[in-house]
Amino acid sequence: MCRWLAYSGSPLLLDAVLYRPEHSLINQSLHARMGVESTNGDGFGVGWYGSDGDGTPAVFRDVGPAWNNRNLRELASHVRSSLFFAHVRASTGSAVQQTNCHPFRHGRWLWMHNGAIADFPRLQRDLCMAVDPVLFPSMEGSTDSEVMFYLAVTFGLDQDVPGAVARMAGLVERLGKSHGVPEPLQMTVAVSDGERVWAFRYSSQGSARSLFYSSRAETVRRLHPELDYLREISDETRIVVSEPLGDLPGVWNELPEGSYAVIPSGSAADYVPFSPR
Repeated sequence: MCRWLAYSGSPLLLDAVLYRPEHSLINQSLHARMGVESTNGDGFGVGWYGSDGDGTPAVFRDVGPAWNNRNLRELASHVRSSLFFAHVRASTGSAVQQTNCHPFRHGRWLWMHNGAIADFPRLQRDLCMAVDPVLFPSMEGSTDSEVMFYLAVTFGLDQDVPGAVARMAGLVERLGKSHGVPEPLQMTVAVSDGERVWAFRYSSQGSARSLFYSSRAETVRRLHPELDYLREISDETRIVVSEPLGDLPGVWNELPEGSYAVIPSGSAADYVPFSPR
């Protein structure tokens, strides 16, 4: 499978999250602790939103491993953003090529995924036929993750993110069961429009891949007053990760199975229930 992170909050260099933490995403690309594989070397990608421009995110993806990519290291030490995605890939069978690396982009949207559609080749044609014909030419790769993204766009991502993802998941489950695949969907998904991040954790079998979110900044400051850098980040700053970036007590919380989180949330709840439609 894969490892990913989504950051939203005070602008900072990508390097501060991708490389500097004790168990950074780059470290996870070689030494993942909670993934199906410990090595995630089948490509990587970062996507980020700038403070100017038309709101369309920039994307940099490559097919080699993240741990030794000099261009990624250079970019991460110079690009500053208040909202960015990063993903390291372990292929579940599709080709190792740039168009199969995450995150995927359509207009202002970014999307990345860890998991799989079981027996995807058996379902692929029917799933692709459900994508809006206007969107179909935009699909460049061969992954189940990209098909999931364009199904969500088809089902109204612009109007209702949780609803669109729920309808996508519902279609995958219905088609899977009609093709004799009893537990077709395994997903942790992040999606953003440049203003908010939605993170979903769900699986047909009730045992989704790992996903964690950081505690509220004021909580972490109270628990760890010795960390000077926490004074510089806003109260709204949060990170969602496939696995924690370190072992500080009270910082990381597991997102429950069958739920999603929104950052910034705009409410007191950290997450709400999620199920397919």
